[in-house]
Amino acid sequence: MTYQVLDTIVLDRDLPDQELRRGDLGAIVELYEPDGLEVEFVTASGRTAALLTLNVRDVRPVADDDLVSVRPCRRSA
Repeated sequence: MTYQVLDTIVLDRDLPDQELRRGDLGAIVELYEPDGLEVEFVTASGRTAALLTLNVRDVRPVADDDLVSVRPCRRSA
């Protein structure tokens, strides 16, 4: 899968140290060759919860049958 800046992605694994869970939505803000992504995760109000460098294997594209939900997030970057 080829990603672009500003693509919405889905986290494909839990990141407990960052308080992120599989299924959380993020936005790609930078691409790093060959397989790195800078991804921003935000709260529903728009505050940055995490800004992480991930590998393309850590994420997947959004699918048509994905359902968006909201959960509490105690952490803010």
